[in-house]
Amino acid sequence: MNAQQTTRYLQPGWFTHHVFNRSVRSLTRLGVSVAGSRVLRVRGRKSGEWRETAVNLLTLDGERYLISPRGTTQWVRNLRVSHEGELQVGRRVEAFRAAELPDDVKLPVLREYLRKWSWEVGQFFEGIDKNSTDDQVRAITPGFPVFRLT
Repeated sequence: MNAQQTTRYLQPGWFTHHVFNRSVRSLTRLGVSVAGSRVLRVRGRKSGEWRETAVNLLTLDGERYLISPRGTTQWVRNLRVSHEGELQVGRRVEAFRAAELPDDVKLPVLREYLRKWSWEVGQFFEGIDKNSTDDQVRAITPGFPVFRLT
């Protein structure tokens, strides 16, 4: 793990944290998935208490992935320790195991994530978009944690 993986973090602003994320999380809990949203539940690495946040679940070639466009968030740190969590939409709760991908295999996952959700998360990719070259996308992969779910 390099320094960028452990230090890149873009904190959400007031509107995102208090209005947008809470609204998406509330709708998803009610069973309304907003553009593929799920409520991610991961146990806190220190407290052991469940922590929740709204995430976009990406499916690519039959595999499912969670990507953190903001970098090393608390859910990323917790998932790195626990390797397991839950995804919820409405009353449906699904337990999963997670393995973090190494940087050298993230390219197709990040490309699909940008293709699907650039309207929502493109601002966090610092000038990289679905049309960027492979070399440009590879250059940013250390700052974007990606987990494969099983």
